[in-house]
Amino acid sequence: MGKISHKNVIFLFMMVDFDNNASLIQCLKDGNEKAYSFLVDKYHHRLCVYVNSLVNDKDQAEDIVQNVFIRTWERRKNLNAEYTIKSFLYKSAHNEFIDQYRKRKSVTALEKKYIEELDRLVTRDEAFFEKLLFRVQREIQNLPPKCKEIFLMSKQDGLSNIEIAEYLNVSKKTIEYHMTKAFAILRKRANSDVEPTLFLLFGPPVLKR
Repeated sequence: MGKISHKNVIFLFMMVDFDNNASLIQCLKDGNEKAYSFLVDKYHHRLCVYVNSLVNDKDQAEDIVQNVFIRTWERRKNLNAEYTIKSFLYKSAHNEFIDQYRKRKSVTALEKKYIEELDRLVTRDEAFFEKLLFRVQREIQNLPPKCKEIFLMSKQDGLSNIEIAEYLNVSKKTIEYHMTKAFAILRKRANSDVEPTLFLLFGPPVLKR
């Protein structure tokens, strides 16, 4: 077999599929800065939306997410390709949030309940956490189409109820109805472990005004 030319090496490098979890993690472990940029581009907004739903402070959320990415890069050699980078990032964001939470005194009873449950969940093995995340995502995909669309616009894209109403050209009460319905369906299908996982992914079930 002949030697691989420099051009072919570059071509193969460019063909790496960062959407493939194992490939992305391996590239990160190898110190590939393009893989790191891909990671930040794909998850920065999602994590900011999630963390902001917990701390209700965009600047603080940005700081927490920045710390998550910095520490991910610093500890990239320890990443495990058997588990998704997404679950790793959410767990890392959770841990950063817990650090901030422990410094706060004004926390609602509901938040405290969820946080205690999350501490219990995230300390279990990675395989358990992966299955939990998969189940939550599956249940979201099984929501009625309009509920799913509005739920994801709110909880994934970070839009307020008013912004969604304007975009879809419907009333704010319609958005509130579908958000309430989505959470009701998810809770009905959820067991005791899934509901705090919803909190981990999307923050508390409080309607955005």
